Amino acid sequence: MKIIDTEAVIREYYPQGSPTYEILVRHGEQVAAKALAIAGQPGFGTVDKDFLFEAALLHDIGIFMTDTPVLGCHGSHPYICHGILGRELLENRGLPRHGLVCERHVGVGLSVRDIREQQLPLPVRDMRPQTLEEEIICYADKFFSKNGHNGHKPRTIEEIVTSLGRFGEDPLRRFHAWKHRFEGENESPALPGQGN
Repeated sequence: MKIIDTEAVIREYYPQGSPTYEILVRHGEQVAAKALAIAGQPGFGTVDKDFLFEAALLHDIGIFMTDTPVLGCHGSHPYICHGILGRELLENRGLPRHGLVCERHVGVGLSVRDIREQQLPLPVRDMRPQTLEEEIICYADKFFSKNGHNGHKPRTIEEIVTSLGRFGEDPLRRFHAWKHRFEGENESPALPGQGN
């Protein structure tokens, strides 16, 4: 597989040294580090680590086209669209596999049911991770905020669960399944309505 110059791709859309560039690069590096740590564990030998690294760095490439002032983005689309915008952008660059990571990392992935029930301004299609690399990046992404509210510290499991809990039990189940698979931990905070 050809190695992609991710920095060159990012610099085409984000002025180097700008606040948004720094946010995007820092976040991508955090997600890439966690994703590679997961992929380096025993049992994950089939993961394409070069692709994992590149896709983690590029998964949020579409944010500049959204109207998200807190990230320095003043585009015309709602933030929820950054995944499909990134997919289109990377597909147009001949990077369709990287583009799918963009589209499928939002939340814990979005189902057709999610899109319809929440009336999201997205194409009605399954946008859930389908490959191991997509799942790892989607999982790793949940630990890191771009808005700086946590500083540079990873989010706790409890913070992630609280955030995902607003969207029902399906996203929580998916996240907990990934947590067990990628971190081998059985102890998870209870789903809403369960436990003590």
